[in-house]
Amino acid sequence: MQLTCLLRTILYKGSLQIGKNLTRKNIMTTPRSMQEVLEDLKGNPYYDKYSDKIKQVQNSKPDEFQSRVENLEKKKVKKIEASKGRQYSQLLNPKEKLENKTQIKEESLDKIMKIDLIKDKTAEEVESIWLEYHLTKDCIAATIPSKDYEKLEQRSLKFKTFLFPLPRSQGYEFILCQFEKNTVHFTPLLYFQVHKENAPECLTLTHYKEFKDDKGIVLMRGEYDKNVINAKEAQCLANQLQLYYIQDDEEKQKLLETFTVDPDSFDHMELVKQVNNLSL
Repeated sequence: MQLTCLLRTILYKGSLQIGKNLTRKNIMTTPRSMQEVLEDLKGNPYYDKYSDKIKQVQNSKPDEFQSRVENLEKKKVKKIEASKGRQYSQLLNPKEKLENKTQIKEESLDKIMKIDLIKDKTAEEVESIWLEYHLTKDCIAATIPSKDYEKLEQRSLKFKTFLFPLPRSQGYEFILCQFEKNTVHFTPLLYFQVHKENAPECLTLTHYKEFKDDKGIVLMRGEYDKNVINAKEAQCLANQLQLYYIQDDEEKQKLLETFTVDPDSFDHMELVKQVNNLSL
């Protein structure tokens, strides 16, 4: 039992190293692979404690030893393969219960500023007022050309949910987003996995369309939770949203399509590759 537990520990450690692609599915079935397992065992901190028992089984019952190794590896590979696309299929409707509750209305610009005072201004003046107003606020702001917003709105109907990698000091944190009316809700993937549709948001982007037709601009405001992300990270997420939902990039469009249509084949590392090529 102790030997089996040690082997399980080693095999699990090894599976993390090849988790990205399982090209070594039969890694334990050849003499060379068996040698690799033994090398891994020797590097385990508990190896010295059980080395005599391991050698005893290996020498006296080599077939049994190999059988144990192979069976444990097969179980681990099956477990990894079964979980490859599991989480992405579950992300497509994170706020489904909320949507089914009642009538959700669009956020109105009147809640922030009096439209009557700026309705006679030019688009450039409105943009200047909007950005200046938010300079001292704990939020991000921008203006979006109407044509670009129409593209974003159209794509959001087809790709309502998506993931974005947020660069951190030791890697990336994945943030889940979902469109709802004129808002986009962001929550850390970990939050969603724990709280599902009740996951707290780290960023909410609201698009105000009051001047979309007559001035050709849409005002955007992003409110974020300072305990989770900062202004620069909020801006990074907003930038990525525009890159995927507004720009015509074939690779990004393919990722949106795959995530929505075939989530089991979606590779989150492709998102990381995309963000590595950006200067956000």
